[in-house]
Amino acid sequence: MIHTALRTALAVALLAALAACGPKADPEAERAARAQAREQAAEAMAKEFDKAYADGNWTLARAHGDILNAEYPGSEAAERIAEQYEQARARALEQREQARLQALWTYQRQPFKDGTQVSASIFARDRVDTDGSGARPVQLIFRDNPEWGTSSYLVLEAGDFDCYGGCKVKMKVDDAEPKRVDARRPKTDEAIAMFIEDEKMLWRTAKQAQLIEIEFPVKAGGTRTAAFEVGGLAPENLPEWN
Repeated sequence: MIHTALRTALAVALLAALAACGPKADPEAERAARAQAREQAAEAMAKEFDKAYADGNWTLARAHGDILNAEYPGSEAAERIAEQYEQARARALEQREQARLQALWTYQRQPFKDGTQVSASIFARDRVDTDGSGARPVQLIFRDNPEWGTSSYLVLEAGDFDCYGGCKVKMKVDDAEPKRVDARRPKTDEAIAMFIEDEKMLWRTAKQAQLIEIEFPVKAGGTRTAAFEVGGLAPENLPEWN
């Protein structure tokens, strides 16, 4: 047992002596190897970016680009994709914004007597205080009803429109000058609604605009303005309107 332990110790000592006598590692070679390994890892990530970019998957491309620039800043791979990375970032932001705008709209199809009622609706960007009781949602609705036909109207949760018998409301589209359009508050208690008389005009406007602001009179006095981010409208959901 003692002889075995002694032989093992001698073998370890011999190996250590041989290692000490061997050539020492070259620091420059070690740095070069690490740099090469880093570039290879960066290029592997860049290839993932290239694939997502070629597929038009801007969100994934941006994610790969983000990781590449965070983990391997200044690498040749990061420099190679720099221009495409900026494009992917911009397009990913556009995609996210468009998805947000699309999510603002609600589409419904409901049975109505012998037909189907279809509608598209969107809430105003900001809540509006229409009667002094606090800010509440304002909704814009486009509706096609088998009995009543097509219509577009605003709906309040509180207060009322001061537009019985008809009135003019101010409508501003994106950066264009405001214009006055005909509106009407029907004599009904079913909903606090005010119709925009030229619904087809409003529909065409919503299909092309990003922001529609409608200023309307209220019974509480004065006017209020509701702004609608309409840029995500999907007209194909209401084919009867197109």
